[in-house]
Amino acid sequence: MKEPRQNALTIDVEDYFQVAALAEAVRYDDWSSMDYRVEANTDRILALFERAGVKATFFTLGWVAERSPELVRRIADQGHEVASHGYSHQLIYNQTPEVFEEETRRSKAILEDILGAPVTGYRAASYSITNQSRWALDILAEQGFTWDSSIFPVHHDRYGMPGTPRWPHRLTTDKGYELAEFPLSTLKFPGYTLPIAGGGYFRLFPYWFSRYGLGSINRLGRPFVFYLHPWEVDPDQPRLDVKWFSRFRHYNNLDVCEQRLSRLLSDFRFTTMSQVLESEGILEPSLHTPGSSSVAGVA
Repeated sequence: MKEPRQNALTIDVEDYFQVAALAEAVRYDDWSSMDYRVEANTDRILALFERAGVKATFFTLGWVAERSPELVRRIADQGHEVASHGYSHQLIYNQTPEVFEEETRRSKAILEDILGAPVTGYRAASYSITNQSRWALDILAEQGFTWDSSIFPVHHDRYGMPGTPRWPHRLTTDKGYELAEFPLSTLKFPGYTLPIAGGGYFRLFPYWFSRYGLGSINRLGRPFVFYLHPWEVDPDQPRLDVKWFSRFRHYNNLDVCEQRLSRLLSDFRFTTMSQVLESEGILEPSLHTPGSSSVAGVA
């Protein structure tokens, strides 16, 4: 029996060679020469979602969208939500505000040109909006984004804003803009906050623990957000020569991930991120306007 709460199902559309864990082996300049697998793997996920009758939000990398515009159209044509994952999957706190702004504008324009519709949602590469790069939230608002899902309220070596809210909420940027934020889901233990939102954690933890942890959020009356990458259902992807910890992070349990995802879709109810934010009363049409106090609903 499915848990009754609707949750946000999200896919970060990027290829295996673009992830931060493998950056030591693949330079950005080498991406075009790599075995390109993201299109077939995303289609595999789309077919799984169609069989399960669920809709999701696909945070799509601008670099991928340029090369696979028909994939972006297929995602939208099947009733899923398309949001931005930036352009080059670089860690934001390693970029200047000027570079981030240019890439954000570029990736948004690419997606909107393909779709012929506004793109208002964003997720940072590797959740790299941290206290060090909080300035990125102002740029998102200025570029017309109304909601974000980049903040992980945990301690981590690559990302995290510990102590920030765990549930969907409205945040105020340093310049006074407002954005709807759906933080990545966590479990709270005495003295420790554990990531439970998906990805490598979904592959690392036994399925029963993921189901328990995500279900406990629903039992609190809250929605959770789940994320996965197309390369995580691709156990046959090339193996790159990286340090053992990066190798473990990336390749651990790839062979069981699709099966676990299928079980998850039968155990919980899912929809797009915008729909969950709207149902929570968090997402409103003019939240990106400084000082806005609008309470109108979203059609």
